[in-house]
Amino acid sequence: MAQRTAALLVDDDARLAALVSDYLRQNEVDVTVAADGERGLRALQSGRFEVVLLDVMLPGIDGLEVCRRIRKSEGAARDVPIVMLTAKGDDVDKIVGLELGADDYLAKPFNPRELLARIRAVLRRASTPAAERARFKTGDLAIDFDAREVSVGGERQSLTHFEFELLACLARAAGRVLSREHLMDVLKGAEFESFDRSIDVHISKLRAKLERDPKEPRYIKTVRGVGYILARVESDTEGA
Repeated sequence: MAQRTAALLVDDDARLAALVSDYLRQNEVDVTVAADGERGLRALQSGRFEVVLLDVMLPGIDGLEVCRRIRKSEGAARDVPIVMLTAKGDDVDKIVGLELGADDYLAKPFNPRELLARIRAVLRRASTPAAERARFKTGDLAIDFDAREVSVGGERQSLTHFEFELLACLARAAGRVLSREHLMDVLKGAEFESFDRSIDVHISKLRAKLERDPKEPRYIKTVRGVGYILARVESDTEGA
Protein backbone atom coordinates (compact mmCIF):
# COMPACT_ATOMS: atom_id res chain seq x y z
CA MET A 1 0.00 0.00 0.00
CA ALA A 2 1.43 3.35 -1.06
CA GLN A 3 0.01 5.24 1.92
CA ARG A 4 -1.10 4.32 5.39
CA THR A 5 -4.57 2.87 5.94
CA ALA A 6 -6.82 3.79 8.86
CA ALA A 7 -8.51 0.72 10.38
CA LEU A 8 -11.01 0.41 13.21
CA LEU A 9 -10.72 -2.81 15.23
CA VAL A 10 -13.83 -3.57 17.33
CA ASP A 11 -12.84 -6.33 19.78
CA ASP A 12 -12.97 -6.70 23.55
CA ASP A 13 -9.95 -9.03 23.68
CA ALA A 14 -7.26 -6.56 24.76
CA ARG A 15 -4.37 -9.00 24.21
CA LEU A 16 -5.46 -9.88 20.70
CA ALA A 17 -6.12 -6.23 19.88
CA ALA A 18 -2.61 -5.27 20.98
CA LEU A 19 -0.96 -8.04 18.94
CA VAL A 20 -2.98 -7.28 15.82
CA SER A 21 -2.46 -3.54 16.15
CA ASP A 22 1.32 -3.87 16.52
CA TYR A 23 1.60 -6.13 13.46
CA LEU A 24 -0.64 -4.01 11.26
CA ARG A 25 1.10 -0.77 12.22
CA GLN A 26 4.37 -2.29 10.99
CA ASN A 27 2.61 -2.85 7.66
CA GLU A 28 1.18 0.60 6.92
CA VAL A 29 -2.14 0.11 8.74
CA ASP A 30 -2.90 2.44 11.66
CA VAL A 31 -5.34 0.81 14.08
CA THR A 32 -7.84 2.39 16.46
CA VAL A 33 -9.36 -0.08 18.94
CA ALA A 34 -12.92 0.01 20.29
CA ALA A 35 -13.73 -2.49 23.05
CA ASP A 36 -17.45 -2.81 22.30
CA GLY A 37 -20.00 -2.21 19.59
CA GLU A 38 -21.36 1.10 20.88
CA ARG A 39 -17.87 2.61 21.00
CA GLY A 40 -17.15 1.22 17.56
CA LEU A 41 -20.25 2.85 16.08
CA ARG A 42 -19.40 6.18 17.72
CA ALA A 43 -15.83 6.01 16.39
CA LEU A 44 -17.13 5.35 12.86
CA GLN A 45 -19.06 8.61 12.90
CA SER A 46 -15.74 10.43 12.47
CA GLY A 47 -15.61 9.10 8.91
CA ARG A 48 -11.86 8.63 8.98
CA PHE A 49 -11.69 4.83 8.72
CA GLU A 50 -11.11 2.91 5.50
CA VAL A 51 -11.79 -0.59 6.88
CA VAL A 52 -13.49 -2.11 9.94
CA LEU A 53 -12.31 -5.31 11.64
CA LEU A 54 -15.33 -6.48 13.58
CA ASP A 55 -15.48 -9.27 16.16
CA VAL A 56 -18.81 -11.13 16.33
CA MET A 57 -18.72 -11.83 20.08
CA LEU A 58 -18.85 -8.43 21.78
CA PRO A 59 -20.26 -7.19 25.10
CA GLY A 60 -23.55 -5.35 24.71
CA ILE A 61 -24.60 -5.37 21.07
CA ASP A 62 -22.83 -8.10 19.12
CA GLY A 63 -20.82 -7.73 15.93
CA LEU A 64 -23.66 -8.88 13.68
CA GLU A 65 -25.89 -6.10 14.98
CA VAL A 66 -23.05 -3.60 14.60
CA CYS A 67 -22.62 -4.72 10.98
CA ARG A 68 -26.35 -4.33 10.35
CA ARG A 69 -26.38 -0.80 11.82
CA ILE A 70 -23.37 0.24 9.76
CA ARG A 71 -25.00 -0.89 6.51
CA LYS A 72 -28.24 0.91 7.40
CA SER A 73 -26.53 4.12 8.50
CA GLU A 74 -26.26 7.35 6.52
CA GLY A 75 -23.08 8.84 5.12
CA ALA A 76 -19.72 7.43 4.09
CA ALA A 77 -19.51 4.93 6.98
CA ARG A 78 -22.30 2.88 5.39
CA ASP A 79 -19.99 1.67 2.61
CA VAL A 80 -16.83 1.04 4.64
CA PRO A 81 -15.38 -2.45 3.98
CA ILE A 82 -16.01 -4.82 6.91
CA VAL A 83 -14.00 -7.93 7.81
CA MET A 84 -15.82 -10.06 10.40
CA LEU A 85 -13.79 -11.96 12.99
CA THR A 86 -15.69 -15.13 13.91
CA ALA A 87 -15.29 -18.12 16.20
CA LYS A 88 -13.48 -21.00 14.52
CA GLY A 89 -15.86 -23.21 12.58
CA ASP A 90 -18.95 -21.08 13.28
CA ASP A 91 -20.43 -21.16 9.79
CA VAL A 92 -23.71 -19.60 10.90
CA ASP A 93 -21.99 -16.38 11.99
CA LYS A 94 -20.01 -16.29 8.75
CA ILE A 95 -23.11 -16.68 6.58
CA VAL A 96 -25.20 -14.21 8.57
CA GLY A 97 -22.35 -11.68 8.60
CA LEU A 98 -22.00 -11.84 4.81
CA GLU A 99 -25.77 -11.57 4.39
CA LEU A 100 -25.79 -8.44 6.56
CA GLY A 101 -23.20 -6.83 4.32
CA ALA A 102 -19.76 -7.87 5.59
CA ASP A 103 -17.14 -8.05 2.84
CA ASP A 104 -15.12 -10.94 4.25
CA TYR A 105 -14.60 -13.01 7.38
CA LEU A 106 -11.72 -14.60 9.21
CA ALA A 107 -11.99 -17.32 11.86
CA LYS A 108 -10.14 -17.02 15.16
CA PRO A 109 -7.42 -17.82 15.94
CA PHE A 110 -5.81 -16.36 12.84
CA ASN A 111 -2.39 -15.37 11.57
CA PRO A 112 -2.06 -11.54 11.49
CA ARG A 113 -0.42 -11.92 8.09
CA GLU A 114 -3.63 -13.46 6.74
CA LEU A 115 -5.66 -10.63 8.25
CA LEU A 116 -3.42 -8.14 6.46
CA ALA A 117 -4.03 -9.99 3.18
CA ARG A 118 -7.80 -9.86 3.74
CA ILE A 119 -7.61 -6.11 4.47
CA ARG A 120 -5.68 -5.46 1.27
CA ALA A 121 -8.16 -7.57 -0.72
CA VAL A 122 -11.27 -5.74 0.49
CA LEU A 123 -9.58 -2.37 -0.06
CA ARG A 124 -8.75 -3.36 -3.64
CA ARG A 125 -12.36 -4.34 -4.26
CA ALA A 126 -13.63 -1.11 -2.71
CA SER A 127 -11.38 0.94 -5.01
CA THR A 128 -12.63 -0.74 -8.20
CA PRO A 129 -14.01 1.96 -10.56
CA ALA A 130 -17.79 2.20 -10.78
CA ALA A 131 -17.72 1.34 -14.48
CA GLU A 132 -16.11 -2.00 -13.67
CA ARG A 133 -18.54 -2.68 -10.83
CA ALA A 134 -21.40 -2.24 -13.32
CA ARG A 135 -20.32 -5.44 -15.06
CA PHE A 136 -19.70 -8.96 -13.86
CA LYS A 137 -18.18 -11.99 -15.55
CA THR A 138 -17.63 -15.56 -14.47
CA GLY A 139 -16.70 -18.20 -17.00
CA ASP A 140 -18.69 -17.37 -20.16
CA LEU A 141 -21.53 -15.79 -18.19
CA ALA A 142 -21.54 -11.98 -18.44
CA ILE A 143 -23.87 -9.49 -16.75
CA ASP A 144 -24.27 -5.78 -17.49
CA PHE A 145 -26.15 -4.42 -14.48
CA ASP A 146 -26.87 -0.99 -15.99
CA ALA A 147 -28.14 -2.33 -19.33
CA ARG A 148 -29.80 -5.30 -17.58
CA GLU A 149 -28.30 -7.65 -20.15
CA VAL A 150 -27.10 -11.22 -19.62
CA SER A 151 -25.15 -13.32 -22.08
CA VAL A 152 -23.55 -16.76 -22.12
CA GLY A 153 -20.68 -17.29 -24.55
CA GLY A 154 -21.60 -14.01 -26.23
CA GLU A 155 -25.21 -15.08 -26.82
CA ARG A 156 -27.74 -12.82 -25.13
CA GLN A 157 -30.26 -14.52 -22.84
CA SER A 158 -33.80 -13.30 -22.24
CA LEU A 159 -34.61 -13.14 -18.51
CA THR A 160 -37.74 -12.00 -16.73
CA HIS A 161 -37.51 -9.04 -14.35
CA PHE A 162 -37.42 -11.33 -11.33
CA GLU A 163 -34.89 -13.72 -12.88
CA PHE A 164 -32.53 -10.82 -13.57
CA GLU A 165 -32.89 -9.45 -10.03
CA LEU A 166 -32.23 -12.89 -8.57
CA LEU A 167 -29.15 -13.42 -10.74
CA ALA A 168 -27.87 -9.91 -9.97
CA CYS A 169 -28.23 -10.56 -6.24
CA LEU A 170 -26.17 -13.75 -6.54
CA ALA A 171 -23.59 -12.05 -8.77
CA ARG A 172 -23.00 -9.14 -6.39
CA ALA A 173 -22.17 -11.72 -3.72
CA ALA A 174 -20.31 -14.11 -6.05
CA GLY A 175 -18.39 -16.76 -4.15
CA ARG A 176 -20.62 -16.40 -1.09
CA VAL A 177 -23.52 -18.59 -0.01
CA LEU A 178 -26.87 -16.77 0.17
CA SER A 179 -29.79 -18.34 2.00
CA ARG A 180 -33.31 -18.49 0.57
CA GLU A 181 -34.44 -16.19 3.37
CA HIS A 182 -31.83 -13.60 2.44
CA LEU A 183 -32.74 -13.75 -1.25
CA MET A 184 -36.43 -13.33 -0.41
CA ASP A 185 -35.65 -10.36 1.83
CA VAL A 186 -33.49 -8.63 -0.79
CA LEU A 187 -36.05 -9.25 -3.54
CA LYS A 188 -39.05 -7.91 -1.65
CA GLY A 189 -41.37 -6.09 -4.00
CA ALA A 190 -40.54 -8.30 -6.96
CA GLU A 191 -43.37 -10.52 -8.10
CA PHE A 192 -42.97 -13.92 -6.55
CA GLU A 193 -44.78 -16.21 -4.20
CA SER A 194 -44.23 -15.71 -0.49
CA PHE A 195 -42.89 -19.15 0.30
CA ASP A 196 -39.18 -19.93 0.12
CA ARG A 197 -39.48 -22.84 -2.34
CA SER A 198 -40.45 -20.28 -5.00
CA ILE A 199 -36.78 -19.30 -5.01
CA ASP A 200 -35.94 -22.89 -5.99
CA VAL A 201 -38.35 -22.67 -8.93
CA HIS A 202 -36.76 -19.48 -10.23
CA ILE A 203 -33.27 -20.91 -9.75
CA SER A 204 -34.30 -23.88 -11.90
CA LYS A 205 -35.54 -21.52 -14.60
CA LEU A 206 -32.29 -19.57 -14.49
CA ARG A 207 -30.25 -22.74 -14.79
CA ALA A 208 -32.30 -23.81 -17.81
CA LYS A 209 -31.34 -20.56 -19.53
CA LEU A 210 -27.73 -20.18 -18.39
CA GLU A 211 -26.29 -23.64 -17.81
CA ARG A 212 -25.02 -26.04 -20.44
CA ASP A 213 -26.29 -28.88 -18.23
CA PRO A 214 -28.84 -27.63 -15.67
CA LYS A 215 -28.57 -30.92 -13.76
CA GLU A 216 -24.81 -30.35 -13.28
CA PRO A 217 -24.72 -26.55 -12.90
CA ARG A 218 -21.46 -24.76 -13.46
CA TYR A 219 -22.51 -21.33 -12.26
CA ILE A 220 -25.44 -21.44 -9.82
CA LYS A 221 -24.67 -24.12 -7.27
CA THR A 222 -26.77 -25.42 -4.38
CA VAL A 223 -25.30 -25.57 -0.88
CA ARG A 224 -27.54 -28.16 0.72
CA GLY A 225 -29.43 -26.92 3.75
CA VAL A 226 -28.17 -23.35 3.31
CA GLY A 227 -28.95 -21.80 -0.06
CA TYR A 228 -27.23 -20.89 -3.32
CA ILE A 229 -23.89 -19.55 -4.53
CA LEU A 230 -22.79 -18.11 -7.87
CA ALA A 231 -19.41 -19.68 -8.53
CA ARG A 232 -16.38 -17.92 -9.97
CA VAL A 233 -15.04 -20.08 -12.80
CA GLU A 234 -12.69 -19.74 -15.74
CA SER A 235 -14.14 -19.20 -19.21
CA ASP A 236 -13.93 -21.98 -21.75
CA THR A 237 -11.38 -19.96 -23.73
CA GLU A 238 -9.26 -19.34 -20.63
CA GLY A 239 -9.31 -23.01 -19.77
CA ALA A 240 -8.35 -24.09 -23.28
